[in-house]
Amino acid sequence: MALDKMENLSLEENMLRSEMGEVQGIPVTKPTCDIWDQVWNFKARPDDLLVATYAKAGTTWTQEIVDMIQQNGDIEKCRRASTYKRHPFLEWYIPDSSPLGYSGLKLAEAMPSPRTMKTHLPVQLVPPSFWEQNCKIIYVARNAKDNLVSYYHFHRMNKVLPDPGTIEEFTEKFMNGEVLWGSWYDHVKGWWKAKDKHRILYLFYEDMKENPKREIQKIMKFLEKDLDEEVLNKIIYNTSFEIMKDNPMTNYTKDFVGVMDHSVSPFMRKGSVGDWKNYFTVALNKKFDQDYKKKMADTSLVFRMEL
Repeated sequence: MALDKMENLSLEENMLRSEMGEVQGIPVTKPTCDIWDQVWNFKARPDDLLVATYAKAGTTWTQEIVDMIQQNGDIEKCRRASTYKRHPFLEWYIPDSSPLGYSGLKLAEAMPSPRTMKTHLPVQLVPPSFWEQNCKIIYVARNAKDNLVSYYHFHRMNKVLPDPGTIEEFTEKFMNGEVLWGSWYDHVKGWWKAKDKHRILYLFYEDMKENPKREIQKIMKFLEKDLDEEVLNKIIYNTSFEIMKDNPMTNYTKDFVGVMDHSVSPFMRKGSVGDWKNYFTVALNKKFDQDYKKKMADTSLVFRMEL
């Protein structure tokens, strides 16, 4: 009996794990491929705000900062719903036939203005209406090594994502861009280039960790919000890692139960800079560095791997 039960569990787990498809050479989940035309034709409005990141680069953190600024530091308003409901995840789609049905598109379309949405799409796949409407976009980039480690742990705990294998295997996939949303290198470089042509505030995760006050003030200025020191301090405190880790509206403990296994690795894991050192062997680090140097040779973009 116990064996049957175990087999069923692993069967269920494998059923959850998404197959990968591709859109213009970028790996995305199969359900996202199925609705790609609708994503591409999404109608942005001029007062839309888009939070864009590579996966696991500080997305939820940035969304919470943005929401707190928009709500003038009102904690109760920010706890009105889970992050993914407050800010639709544009390209994420799980069919209604699944108990976890979710459509970022439907959610966004039904939302009154002004809307804030999130995406992990590389810049070339962003629906053209965002550029046509001259929307504001906040992009956050995180150093490749910490981003990789965080993404690896997320794959381990989130059963909708493909099984990551060992850290060495996952690093290989990451370096080759064979992970969801494609190459980290192309992602950060593509958005870096785009910031000169569009209304994009490009932020770095490491800067946000080092001096949250300064970076939150940049976001406030970008959003044309003038909040006093008291509200600013409230935002800094309530968007700190420790507070967000305990906030059920941001830590995903109340949502996707059975899909995200926080006992494997919590959704809000460490939120630190330099954690990669606990996972990279000397050999892996050397291999990664050589590859990194080649791929980042054509950009002025510089990252800090530690603080």
